[in-house]
Amino acid sequence: MQKTRVWRAVSWIVGGGSAFLFLLFLLSLYLSGEGLGAGKIGLIHIEGVILDSKEVLQELEKHQRNHAIKALVVRINSPGGTVAAAQEIYEELNKIRSRQGKPVIVSMGGLAASGGYYIACASDRIFANPGTITGSIGVIMQLANISQLLEKVGIKSVVIKSGQHKDMGSFTKELSTEDQRIFQGVLDDAHDQFVEAVVKGRRIDKGRVREIADGRIFTGRQAKSLGLVDELGDLADAISYAAQRAGIKGTPKIVEQRRRKFSLLDLLGSKISPLSPASMELLRGGYFSVQYLME
Repeated sequence: MQKTRVWRAVSWIVGGGSAFLFLLFLLSLYLSGEGLGAGKIGLIHIEGVILDSKEVLQELEKHQRNHAIKALVVRINSPGGTVAAAQEIYEELNKIRSRQGKPVIVSMGGLAASGGYYIACASDRIFANPGTITGSIGVIMQLANISQLLEKVGIKSVVIKSGQHKDMGSFTKELSTEDQRIFQGVLDDAHDQFVEAVVKGRRIDKGRVREIADGRIFTGRQAKSLGLVDELGDLADAISYAAQRAGIKGTPKIVEQRRRKFSLLDLLGSKISPLSPASMELLRGGYFSVQYLME
């Protein structure tokens, strides 16, 4: 009898402890935004010049694993960036829409141009403020040439290469006509890819897109009249629409990643810096790149 009471007490302690730990687990999920309940929207911020897609892709992957998140809102405040980085984010957003069926809504801030607009095309609906600067559908490559400066200071560059065009774009020599033709071919192809993304995402006639895909910018209101955006509204409007599309009742819980720490390179690349994004690319260890970027 005594042994039975002991085992019963042990069972209560073990069972109660397990229930307590389970409740703590659920509470931690709720506080971290990873809860199992419904009514959550993932908010992703894309800000500044887009040189790398790694952080955004990691954030998108995290939101995909969280089944409580029923829709995504992408807040864009960017002049664009490298072609590859913009395309990687664009493709991942399209995969989320097709694979998981989660609505992807874009909210444009003060600036969502070039590569920023390219990313926006991978959405179910685009919201822009009337004064948002957007568009700039085009491609740019910037190359520095310091050959005359080197000549003035008595420095001569010596290049040993195995192919005629191996040093094309070098900042120590003039760009040849043939090199320029090759670079132009690369940019034209990247431009065609941009046009195709707009045609697919916005369902606008390709000929019409080509007419406005010359790098020009638009206000949000102008973009709406052209069909480049759907609604004039702010971030709150985009979140409200996302909740409606996802069937969320009441005020949705917003799940967003903590902002990364501000770095020295961010300061140098900010509006108060005289350095261009191309110069920032050099600082980060790059050389030159094809860019969906508004200058």
